Amino acid sequence: MQTFVAGSTQVSSEVTSESRQLPPLPASRITSNLRQTSFAGMISECPHMQRAFSIVERVARTDSTVLILGESGTGKELIARAIHRLSCRTGKLVPVNCGAIPEEILESELFGHEKGSFTGAIASKVGRFQLADGGTIFLDEIGEMSPKLQVKLLRVLQERKVEPVGSTKTIDVNVRVIAATNKDLREEVKAGRFREDLYYRLQVVPIDLVPLRARGNDILVLAKHFMSRCCENLARPVLEIGAAVQEKFKAYSWPGNVRELENLIERLAILCDGPSLELRDLPDYLLQGNASCAVVEIGEELPADGVDFNALVDRFETRLITMALNRTSGNKKAAARLLQLNRTTLVEKIKKKSLTQFMEVSSESSSDAAEASPRDYLTAKE
Repeated sequence: MQTFVAGSTQVSSEVTSESRQLPPLPASRITSNLRQTSFAGMISECPHMQRAFSIVERVARTDSTVLILGESGTGKELIARAIHRLSCRTGKLVPVNCGAIPEEILESELFGHEKGSFTGAIASKVGRFQLADGGTIFLDEIGEMSPKLQVKLLRVLQERKVEPVGSTKTIDVNVRVIAATNKDLREEVKAGRFREDLYYRLQVVPIDLVPLRARGNDILVLAKHFMSRCCENLARPVLEIGAAVQEKFKAYSWPGNVRELENLIERLAILCDGPSLELRDLPDYLLQGNASCAVVEIGEELPADGVDFNALVDRFETRLITMALNRTSGNKKAAARLLQLNRTTLVEKIKKKSLTQFMEVSSESSSDAAEASPRDYLTAKE
């Protein structure tokens, strides 16, 4: 069982009866953790992740429904586990991957079924909502749920009752619902693939997790953390990460986010023979993926097969904007000054590139951001 360490607090990647019986953490201890770079298994120096941690702290003590938004590998399940772990709920956390279970089975998994209710139902079954009674149910990949099940889920959220398949009786459940998706549910609603009423039921408190490429120095902080942990597990000296490798890490887009970085570091820790990671140890895709960018930046000849000009310029522009906003803790006015742009021009570029993690941060002062409500931190269109 893998355990993620947050300061002196441990959050298990599996739910145990012992973890459910732990007493609530005092507010002073939570605040202390927030001042560190580690919170509930996630390590970050990024201001936007710190704000997400702050939202977790505030919402954990309530029973409000939470919608976690972010690309695959950004830590959505860790956020869900942190909310449950810091809550006062005595039941267990029950995860359900809505995208991995076929529709005809998912209904029974969520709500249970009666014996004989369908072919193969040789015994009654308790659904995940009942298993989570008194605790939390985590509906991962909620954007993959079919319209038929969306209707049933909406009713459960409204009435806090479930009706097993094949039954005419309803069962009361005391469940905290946390949902997560890597899709833009607003766009899914516009396209008719997701119910608008369910969307608004789910996003009582939305939490937007930024991708790793937008987290600045977190790439190296996490790489060193994972390397230390992997080398300890392998009983070998901790490998240093060479300067050239660090530059490649910073330049890479990390489409798989933290999960991709963690898996890569584990592989390198196993296969590297020397005392430090060098360019020769990196996989080809990481080296080649940034070659065209490096060529253009230093003004040498173009690669023989050319480059995608528009994509290259867009990535470079996005990186510059992200770096400026991270340096200024999201202050758009200060970031525009660094980039020698008008503030309105910068804001338009942020919207065009859908850099939602920066849309709601106060552009005038960090104190304004500190005084904003939790919901103000999250999405631009709230």
